[in-house]
Amino acid sequence: MNQELLLSWRRPCLPFPTTITKPTTVVFQPIRATLQTSFDEKAEILTAKEKRELRNVKREENKSYNWREDVEERLLKKPKKQFNSWKEELNLDKLAVMGPQWWIVKVSRAKGKDTVDRMMQALAKNFPDAEFQVFTAAVSEKTKLKNGKISIKPKPLYPGCVFLNCILNRELHNFIREECEGVGGFVGRMVGNTKKQINKPRPVSAADMEAIFQEVKEKQEATDKAFEEQQQLEILEKKSLSLSDKKVSKSRSRKPSGPVLGSTVRIVSGPFLDFSGTIKKLDRKRGLVTVGFTLFGKDTLADLDVSEIVEEKK
Repeated sequence: MNQELLLSWRRPCLPFPTTITKPTTVVFQPIRATLQTSFDEKAEILTAKEKRELRNVKREENKSYNWREDVEERLLKKPKKQFNSWKEELNLDKLAVMGPQWWIVKVSRAKGKDTVDRMMQALAKNFPDAEFQVFTAAVSEKTKLKNGKISIKPKPLYPGCVFLNCILNRELHNFIREECEGVGGFVGRMVGNTKKQINKPRPVSAADMEAIFQEVKEKQEATDKAFEEQQQLEILEKKSLSLSDKKVSKSRSRKPSGPVLGSTVRIVSGPFLDFSGTIKKLDRKRGLVTVGFTLFGKDTLADLDVSEIVEEKK
């Protein structure tokens, strides 16, 4: 064999030593599921009695929390169920169970008084055995006309509403709502469900009616008092006008006091004593008069004081 063809091999010199790690082997262990855990969870579930006892223990530990009061308050706030079904709730005959109550009837504002009168006549005719009482919350306003008469007109406090006291049932409700002209029904609230809904009348409590009666009484007293004060004021104005007219008439009819221009006077003092003459000039502010008389057959004028002359009576 030719030696030139033989290749020489040397071990390579590496810059750093290398170590070859053996691959780690992962051992997988099989998972064995048993039904023991489910039995343990069922064993931990408490019975109803044990839960109650546990709740009682917690409540006793938290003494600041009174669970009885909390439950009572929730029961009081929760409205009691009055009707067993919606049909029973819509039954208007159930209103008669409450006995005589005050109800609000909506009437026409334009002809409120006439509508109420016709409604009462129709109720008395068709329900002679029933008892009715009507109250219109209005104040009677007085107005004095030019001819001296007093006009009285009612001013309603609740326009379009009339209070009716009676025992209400379905028949009476339908008669007032459908047969009475000018009546728009009762004031109430919508009851029922999606199948059927109606506007069920709602009664007015006794406390609310007492408040309405008191309001009408107070406003009527205030209106009457204001009318009386207005009357007294008019009387005083008339008296003052009549007095002023009398004073003016007296001042116009009063005759001026003292001598008058052109009157005949007699001189009672001074150098022309006992002479008689006629007043030619008169100065009331200065209190002087000019008297003309005849002296030695000639007309003479003398300026005198008012106190020096006296008017001669004819």
